[in-house]
Amino acid sequence: MTADTNFYNISKKKYMSITELLLLAIALAMDAFAASICIGISIKKQLFTAMLVAGLYFGFFQGIMPVIGYYAGIFFARYITEIDHWVAFIILVFIGGKLIYESIKHRNSECREINMKTKIMLCLAIATSIDALAVGISFAFLHVNLIISAIIIGVTTFAISAVGVKIGNVFGCRYKLIAERVGGVILILVGVKILLEHLIV
Repeated sequence: MTADTNFYNISKKKYMSITELLLLAIALAMDAFAASICIGISIKKQLFTAMLVAGLYFGFFQGIMPVIGYYAGIFFARYITEIDHWVAFIILVFIGGKLIYESIKHRNSECREINMKTKIMLCLAIATSIDALAVGISFAFLHVNLIISAIIIGVTTFAISAVGVKIGNVFGCRYKLIAERVGGVILILVGVKILLEHLIV
């Protein structure tokens, strides 16, 4: 099978709907949300500025990582089109399971206060967007509008991160673990849906 035929097969795959992309974006943003809550706990003044800065850091990296992952995945998509749905399923279920596992593992731990120095924010933004990089790889095996997907993921993460800072400032880390578990469940469900669509149709 030639590379052109492989790409033709990829183009025949179903689109992810806007609703699916939005759910995926919310799930991916949960790590950033959890980090934002910890940031909010340490904020004593200039809360709006902290919300804006956290949203921009997390939103930018969360939006750009799927693009990087997509182009990395395109290389592999040429050779494994027969099992591409399984690859997407495994990636999403693994990431979702990791979120749930980490929330259970750290259920008794408390949020640590996080200052907003540039070096720390960059490290946090990159660390919380690694899952988005992996999802970007799975996009190479699906039929998605990459630009729209990246924008949805980035904007959603921006909003959720900003809200996370506010929640952390007001309520502490009460909702951190819940967010991580909900995000994990959503990722697993999206992965299952992708797999079933390809196996049943």
